Amino acid sequence: MSLIITDECINCDVCEPECPNEAISQGEEIYVIDPSKCTECIGHYDEPQCQQVCPVDCIPLDPNHKESEEQLMEKYLVLTGQL
Repeated sequence: MSLIITDECINCDVCEPECPNEAISQGEEIYVIDPSKCTECIGHYDEPQCQQVCPVDCIPLDPNHKESEEQLMEKYLVLTGQL
């Protein structure tokens, strides 16, 4: 699954620079995650970096974008030009 930022986001700006795939950007009201770029940091790190730095714990799995670890790894390979 990709991740999603909930409306509990306080726009603290710490998650965006942590995303290795540049999947996080400022939305109209809160930060948003592009599910086509989110790999939950698979391929880069052991854990999603945005979740690690979020002070309000507002970045859960997105139930509307379910993906297996293999699918996330394939997305990582495509995004990094390795596939």
